[in-house]
Amino acid sequence: MEYNTQRKKLLLPEYGRNIQKMVDHILTIENREERTRAAKTIIDVMGNLYPHLRDVPDFRHKLWDHLAIMAGFKLDIDSPYPLPSIDKLKEKPAKINYSTNRIRYRHYGKSVEKLIDKIKELENPEQKRALIVLTANHMKKSFLTWNKDSVEDEQIYDDINTYYGSPIILPEGMTLSNPKELLQKKSKPSSNKPAMNKNNGKNNKRDNGNYTYHKKNFKNNDQQGNNKNPN
Repeated sequence: MEYNTQRKKLLLPEYGRNIQKMVDHILTIENREERTRAAKTIIDVMGNLYPHLRDVPDFRHKLWDHLAIMAGFKLDIDSPYPLPSIDKLKEKPAKINYSTNRIRYRHYGKSVEKLIDKIKELENPEQKRALIVLTANHMKKSFLTWNKDSVEDEQIYDDINTYYGSPIILPEGMTLSNPKELLQKKSKPSSNKPAMNKNNGKNNKRDNGNYTYHKKNFKNNDQQGNNKNPN
């Protein structure tokens, strides 16, 4: 018995060993046209393994790239797409540059700093007032989310002034939402099924009992009337 550990390692195991054997076979075909036809047949078989990906853009292109990889980049055929090179496959991805911007208060995040900058730019007093209230409530919610402790509104006002760089004129009578309103979870949608009224159920049973009682009395009266002899 031959075990998989003793066989040749699969370059793309998701296609299975039979597909790999087919690829190895077309490498032995000397005629270029026949080799190309065999490669197209293998592409169709590979596509049948993942029918849900047929409508994905560039799916056929990926199949031809996978065929080239399984062939060890030794396949000489007329491909509808440019075949990848082994150097391109081994090329390392470009390094991602991470943001190094300093965040003054991490529990508020970077978005609060952008909101404060937007408040500085606004000239319309109504829009500025609305954005101040929105930003303050957002800061309070962020504070409660990360610290899990109650926070006084005065601390939020002080932090806004720190962000703003100078005492900001807060709207008169400004009050922030309470913690329960800020952190409350969304209620589950109610079921579409109508609620059954228990009293209605009892009334229905009572009505059914009365109906049965009247029905029995009607039968008894009918039988008594039939038993009477006519004068």
